[in-house]
Amino acid sequence: MIGLAIAAVVAVYAILLYNGLVKARQVKEEAWSGIDVQLKRRADLIPNLIETVKGYAKHERETLEQVVELRNRAQAVPSGDVAGRAVAEGMLGQALGKLMALAEAYPDLKANQNFSELQQSLETIENEIQMSRRYYNGAARDLNVRVESFPSNLLATAFSFAKAPFFEIENAADRAVPTVKF
Repeated sequence: MIGLAIAAVVAVYAILLYNGLVKARQVKEEAWSGIDVQLKRRADLIPNLIETVKGYAKHERETLEQVVELRNRAQAVPSGDVAGRAVAEGMLGQALGKLMALAEAYPDLKANQNFSELQQSLETIENEIQMSRRYYNGAARDLNVRVESFPSNLLATAFSFAKAPFFEIENAADRAVPTVKF
């Protein structure tokens, strides 16, 4: 009778561990979906931004083409490829930074109401991407802890639960502390 009670307790504990792993995986998937939505919003904003800049910055064709190319590359990365998407989106973010810097060289563009609204929308989306990225990385961390911790790692291995990659900045220059000179 005691053996049966111990077996029942172990079975219930295993079920709880398994359900915890499933929940952590689902939270990670939902968090990735949030990043994907924000990246899609940014990608949808880019054509309008490009068209607005084109009218003012006719001599900046190379920058505009680079942004379009990097947007297309980022959208071509499969949805589940977190590391690949992080690299592609990082490169696109750098190109968008160059595009925003063009406004400084073209005062008429900087004063354009449509450009100003698009720039504000892009800034809002970038902030939401950062929040989504933090949420995803937290969910990935929680899943990874469950996948690696004993005794849940025994069930994780048995049921093919895998660690989730973090959505990280790949460019070392983005990590560098800016130099301030007066």
